[in-house]
Amino acid sequence: MQKNRVQLLALATTLSLAACGGGGNGGAFLPIAAAPAPAPAPAPAPAPAPEEKRAQDDRSFAPAAPTATTFDPLAADAGDTVDNTTTSRWAGVLGAAAYRVEVPANWNGKLVMYAHGYAGTGSALGVSNPSIRRYLIQNGYAWAASSYSKNYYDVRVGVEDTNALALEFNKIAAAAGRTLAAPSKIYITGHSMGGHITAAAIEDEAFATANHKVKYNGAVPMCGVVGDSELFDYFAAAQVTAQALAGVPKYPFTSWADIAAQVTGTLFSSFPSPAAPTAAVTPTATGAKYASVIKNLTGGERPLFNLGFANGGTFPLVWGVFGGDGTVNGILNKSGVDTNRFTYVIDGDTAGSAALNAAALKLTAEADANRLRRDGLRWIPKANGEFKIPVVTLHTLGDMYVPFSMEQIYQKRVAAKGNSGWLVQRAIRGASHCDFTVAEQVTAFDDMIKWERDGVTPSGDDVVTPATVAQPSYGCTYTKNVFGPDDVTKSTKDLRAAIAATAACPS
Repeated sequence: MQKNRVQLLALATTLSLAACGGGGNGGAFLPIAAAPAPAPAPAPAPAPAPEEKRAQDDRSFAPAAPTATTFDPLAADAGDTVDNTTTSRWAGVLGAAAYRVEVPANWNGKLVMYAHGYAGTGSALGVSNPSIRRYLIQNGYAWAASSYSKNYYDVRVGVEDTNALALEFNKIAAAAGRTLAAPSKIYITGHSMGGHITAAAIEDEAFATANHKVKYNGAVPMCGVVGDSELFDYFAAAQVTAQALAGVPKYPFTSWADIAAQVTGTLFSSFPSPAAPTAAVTPTATGAKYASVIKNLTGGERPLFNLGFANGGTFPLVWGVFGGDGTVNGILNKSGVDTNRFTYVIDGDTAGSAALNAAALKLTAEADANRLRRDGLRWIPKANGEFKIPVVTLHTLGDMYVPFSMEQIYQKRVAAKGNSGWLVQRAIRGASHCDFTVAEQVTAFDDMIKWERDGVTPSGDDVVTPATVAQPSYGCTYTKNVFGPDDVTKSTKDLRAAIAATAACPS
C-alpha cells in the first residue's frame, strides 16, 4: 500500500512538470528560455522642414492702444429697447493682436465674430466695431473683433487671430468677472478683406489646416474678396490692357512708374490727383475703349458701372496698385499673378478686341506661389466653395476695387463643389466700395440667422446670367435707401442721392 502510494506521487510529479514544459528529454527538467530583448523603439519622425520666410514675416506691428481694457458704449437712439451702457465691454491684447468683445446683459448665447477690412501697411494695429453693432446689441448677440497681429493683405493671420479670439471668448469673460456658457452658435461677418477672411474661415480647407480651428454656423461676407487671389489677377489685367491701349504694350510690368503719366494722359482727360482728389474719371476716345474692357472684367454690363467708374472713387485705387511684383507686397515670395484666363472685350469692336488680346502682356503665376503650407493656412487662403452652412453675401454694382465679378467667381466655385444650396448672393445699387446702408447689412445678417435657425432659405440675386445682370432694375430688390443713426459715411449718402437722380429703381 505504501509502495503504491509512492509510485502515484512520483507519477503526479512527472505529469505536473510535463504540463509546465518540464517533460521530455528522458523526464529531465529543462529551464525556461529567457524572453528575447524588446525591439528598440522606432526613431521619432523627423520634424517637418521649416517653412520659407517671406517679407511679411519680418515686419513689426503693435496695437495702437495696448493698455485699453474697455471701449465706449454705443450712443443711444430713440428706437433702442436695450440700454447700450449695460453691455459688458472688454478690450485687451491676445497674442499680438488687440481685441474688443461686447456682451449684452441679456445675452442670447450666440457669438458673432467681425473681421475688419484692409488696414494699410502701417505698424499700428486697430480694432473696428461691426457696422451692425446696434442690431447685435439690441437682439442679444455678443460680438468680438480682432485687430489681427499684422497689417498688409494678410488674410491668413486674419483668419487665425479671429478664430483664436472666438476660442478665447469664455476665458476673457471669466477674467473680467463674468462667467458665461460656451456660445451655442458662432457666426462670422466682415467687409472687403474681412469678407475674404469670412469666406476663407468657413472653408473645409481652413478647418483642416488652421492652427486655431472654429466651426462657424453661418456667414455674411460683404463686399468681400470672395474670389481670393483672382482679385490680383484683375488688377494686373487692368494694367496690361491700359498699357496696350496707350501704345506701350510690352513695357515691363513692374516699371509702371516710368509710363504712368503717359498712359494716364492717353486714356483720361480728367483723373483724380493730389491736386484734384475729387476729379471725375473722364475717359478720352481711347479711354472709352479701356472703360469697356474694365466693365467686362468687373462683371459685365450692369447698372451703376458708369457712375462707379467715373465718380465712385474706387477706380483710382485700382490705378494706384499698378506696377507690383505679384507678391502682394511681400505676402507671397513669388508672383502669384496670372492673366492667361482673360479674354479682353471692347464692346462693339471685334477687331480692336482681337488686337488688344494679341498685344497685351501675358503674365503667368510662378509654380507653388500660394501652395498649401506645412505650418498652417496658405499665405493667401482660398475660398474654394467647400462649406455647408448658410452664407449670404452683399456686393455693390459700382465697385471697381473689389468688383462685382468676385461674386461671379464665387458662385461658380460654389456650384462646382455642389454647394449652391448654401449660398445666397445679393446685388446692391451702390457706386463705391462697401457703401451699403446699415439697413441692407442688417437685413442680410438677419436673413442668414433665420435661415440657420429655421431652415428657410432666403431669396437672392442671379449674379451670373448676363441678360439678368444687365437689366436696368438689377439690384433694386435688396437695395434699401434708408439712413439711420449709424449711417455715418457721407460718400454713401451723396452717391445714393446721385443714383436716385440718374439711375433710380422703378417705383
